[in-house]
Amino acid sequence: MERSGSTAPVAGADAVILVGGRGTRLRPLTLSAPKPMLPTAGVPFLAHVLSRIRAAGITHVVLGTSYRAEVFEEHFGDGSAFGLDISYVVEDEPLDTGGAIRNVADRLRHDDAVVFNGDILSGADLGALVATHRDAGADVTLHLQRVADPSRFGSVPTGPDGRVTAFLEKTPDPPTDQINAGCYVFRRSVIEQIPPGRRVSVERETFPGLLERGQHVHGYVDDSYWLDVGTPEAFVRGSADLVTGRAPTAALPGPPGERLVLDGATVADAAEVTGGSTVGAGARVAAGARVAGSVLFDGAVVAEGAVVERSVLGAGARVGKDAVLRGVVVGDHATVGAGCELLDGARVWPDVTLPESAIRFSSDA
Repeated sequence: MERSGSTAPVAGADAVILVGGRGTRLRPLTLSAPKPMLPTAGVPFLAHVLSRIRAAGITHVVLGTSYRAEVFEEHFGDGSAFGLDISYVVEDEPLDTGGAIRNVADRLRHDDAVVFNGDILSGADLGALVATHRDAGADVTLHLQRVADPSRFGSVPTGPDGRVTAFLEKTPDPPTDQINAGCYVFRRSVIEQIPPGRRVSVERETFPGLLERGQHVHGYVDDSYWLDVGTPEAFVRGSADLVTGRAPTAALPGPPGERLVLDGATVADAAEVTGGSTVGAGARVAAGARVAGSVLFDGAVVAEGAVVERSVLGAGARVGKDAVLRGVVVGDHATVGAGCELLDGARVWPDVTLPESAIRFSSDA
């Protein structure tokens, strides 16, 4: 079943956001902050997810946390400043997606819960998703995203009535272009069926088990904006899409455009900052520098004539004169020397200093 267009605000549902992962694919950025708290288009990534939930009319949010759990509550508190009521549940040990959902069951207040993976940027209509779930009388409804290359993912076929028929592993020739988009609507009673206190995979155990028992698993299919921001390449693209307005958010600290320059940042008149780049608070981009499609965390510095494309500079990182960075991650307070060239996935660890004119390809420093 598909729906398009906006719908009435969602009533009588909780939101659950799973933010317990360690974000290893984004290291070294996640050595200092959990992935959902990384600055993304000027605010923590999680703020964009919360803004979409609030815009849909859902006000009670449960965060399932683990790694650096205290950071979330320190920033968002009880949620009142964001028009939300936020509760926190900490995993003492990794529980996987299904176990993490079960772990928050006693904090739910309603019969339906909309569950989000905390590293997905999506433009799906949440009101339509919940309405589809309720109209179908489903036990669980999955947001299924159409993608151009479904062979990179497991696929989820549905029948003519919208019911999910199978959960398939990756295959070179999948029978459908529909994939699990990492957002679900659960009946609370179904969450309570998940075994407590142990690791449970929703993809390998919970969802197949529901099908085996004849329970109603439904698919809400669309082709709205969707991106898993779990890799550096996807992270910078997602941030740029938020800045330019391609990805929806109500949390952008300024109007959409070619760049976002935060308070206290300076960009020289002769510098070029484009492609949805973010220049963090107190960061500096010098004359003759070119920054495109990149994220500069607070206090980062790009010197004269340097080129930074599709890259992330951590807090206080420095890029020397005439250096070239393309597709690179530079950790907090690291320094890339003048004339260096870093390409193709190179990562510089925090506090490391690279000498002048170093050249690195697809390696860690």
